[in-house]
Amino acid sequence: MNNSPIGIFDSGIGGVTVFKSIQKLLPKENILYLSDNLNSPYGNKSKKEIQELSLINSEWLANKGCKVIVVACNTATTNSISLLRKTFKLPFIGVEPAIKPAAINTKTGNIGVLATKGTLSSNLFNITSNDYCSKINIIEKNGDGLVEMIENGILNGTEIEDLLIKFLNPMIKANIDHLVLGCTHYPLIKDSIIKILPNNVKVLESGEAVAKQTKKIITTNNITASNINPNYDFYCNGSDRTLKKILPNNFKIKTIQNGKTYN
Repeated sequence: MNNSPIGIFDSGIGGVTVFKSIQKLLPKENILYLSDNLNSPYGNKSKKEIQELSLINSEWLANKGCKVIVVACNTATTNSISLLRKTFKLPFIGVEPAIKPAAINTKTGNIGVLATKGTLSSNLFNITSNDYCSKINIIEKNGDGLVEMIENGILNGTEIEDLLIKFLNPMIKANIDHLVLGCTHYPLIKDSIIKILPNNVKVLESGEAVAKQTKKIITTNNITASNINPNYDFYCNGSDRTLKKILPNNFKIKTIQNGKTYN
């Protein structure tokens, strides 16, 4: 048994959707979550910037004694996961858009992918798309502005729905029957997305798949935990306002500055 925590990092609150899936599947595991919301969003940054931030976040989690690290950010995964695995001795689990199940199950031959610019332009995303979608029509949309709204606590209402309509209408016109959410922030606005889409469109996210892979990795490496009352520690290096909004009241959030906890 190994009661060291599972580490998770994201550019903000999006990774909480992954945290919930891991918490549900692995209820005896301690989890340490790092929100790098000071540098959010990642989607419009260069590959070099994304890699530098991912290295800093991973080093911080490793120094906290994490036994595995989940990169709960599509942009960080697609741009940095190979580098992180080469740099650290810890196992890393990434999150990728659910293109494969969408491509396998589509009946219309048209699928939509809503993601950030950083994910859509990455080599890993293009490789995955080419592997599974050679005969499938993919309608890609950069959800520019969505992460900023979500980080500011705007999860529903006219403002975010108007922006979503702009991104989703071309997909609806193209007769998609699957929509892939290619950013871990987007499941937080799933209700608003479903409200706009036709009833026949299935919305796919990656949290459950990441949780299953995390379970596989810790089981294979014989580092499962046996905590009766696991600890869930949340840290952020920016404002904790929106994190408090989406987490249960009994979850404590600590704010860090220059690597030091000050709250």
